[in-house]
Amino acid sequence: MRPSDDERFEGRMHGPQEEAGKDGLLMRLLHMILIGLMIQVAMTVLGVATLVQFIVMLVSKGEPNPRLAEFGESLGIWLAKAARYLVAASEVKPWPWTELD
Repeated sequence: MRPSDDERFEGRMHGPQEEAGKDGLLMRLLHMILIGLMIQVAMTVLGVATLVQFIVMLVSKGEPNPRLAEFGESLGIWLAKAARYLVAASEVKPWPWTELD
């Protein structure tokens, strides 16, 4: 049986993830700065994807592009994992330090 969208999202967001030991505070600061910059780029990409999806929906009578929707979902999950690391809710660094799921 195929998992529902909610179950799939929960598995990707909160499923088992390898935690590499704790970094020192200086190394964590470096990672936080890099991830913060990556979030800025990701937000720009999200804005472009949103605009493209809207145009696709205008042209296709309200039907979204499923690949673009899946990309947006994956980007959102990455953003959530990045935010969890930044606020120390998790020690798991997002991609590229861990697998992109």
